[in-house]
Amino acid sequence: MVICCKSFGFKFSVLFLISLYLRTMSLSAHDLRNISNEGEFEKAALATFQMQYETVDIYRAYVDLLGVKPENVVASNQIPFLPIRFFKSHSVLKQNMQAVLYFESSGTTGMDVSKHFLADTTIYHSLSVHNFELMYGSLNEYCILALLPSYLERGQSSLVFMVQYFMNVSQHPDAGFYLNNLSELARTIQRLQLKKQKVLLIGVTYALLDFAEQFPASLENTIIMETGGMKGRRKEMLREEVHALLKSAFKVNGIHSEYGMTELLSQAYAPADGIFNCPNWMKVLLRDPSDPLSISAEGTGAVNIIDLANQDSCAFIATDDLGTIVIDDKFKIVGRLDEAELRGCNLLVQ
Repeated sequence: MVICCKSFGFKFSVLFLISLYLRTMSLSAHDLRNISNEGEFEKAALATFQMQYETVDIYRAYVDLLGVKPENVVASNQIPFLPIRFFKSHSVLKQNMQAVLYFESSGTTGMDVSKHFLADTTIYHSLSVHNFELMYGSLNEYCILALLPSYLERGQSSLVFMVQYFMNVSQHPDAGFYLNNLSELARTIQRLQLKKQKVLLIGVTYALLDFAEQFPASLENTIIMETGGMKGRRKEMLREEVHALLKSAFKVNGIHSEYGMTELLSQAYAPADGIFNCPNWMKVLLRDPSDPLSISAEGTGAVNIIDLANQDSCAFIATDDLGTIVIDDKFKIVGRLDEAELRGCNLLVQ
């Protein structure tokens, strides 16, 4: 009888250790690329939530503060989303992991900035290329020209890191970053136009507007992609206004947009009209700004993002953006939370 009890205890211990191991396993880039339907996404999101509750200290503390019991979370809209501001005050990284680099958000002097620590760049490289190529075709077909002066000046930019990797993959000899040398950029584009080379011109909004004013031209075989942001260099404008000016200056039918941020490892792309498409491992939900647990998959509200590429930090981010879900995995950004709304959210974490 004693032997049976010991045997049972040993089996229980082994099963417990196996269960604990499974709850702390990360999903791979291969796993995420192969998500093909809502059911598979739900399964991956719930597995990631359980894993990150066990392994990311600040996320676990936040979930506990909200009084959410992990065992009661059975759907993605029940998962607590970490306020994005925690990336400014804490190291959001799995236990016992050593960061190999970090991404840092842009900001003016004296402003607190977000830092996103990475223990491995493999998943970022793999998924960012896969996501772009699903939307636009092989990177090998493009010459990539980047007009990202404020990001280059700041350093540690996830966008610069991604675009540099895209350039490495495409291996086009004329690819490059441009700071303030707009005339050189214009000459490069003109030369590529003569060769009928496909071009991706990706730039921060204010820099693209500067380029459009100084060097308007009729561009063919060119994707013009804005990443948003005036960075204090110009007055704020509606996306529709920006796109109208750029379409007129470059004689193109549409302007593309990229939605990403320091705290995410995935990007959403809008081929037209500012309507963004999520990759299969990313999902946008909406919340009531005054109630972090009031989640919806329709209408307008504060934007929550599930980015399963964030396996080593936190995949569930409550952003400060306001958005509208158009249909399924498509959404628009319509503004930012104001200071009153942000203070209301802060009451939960002070």
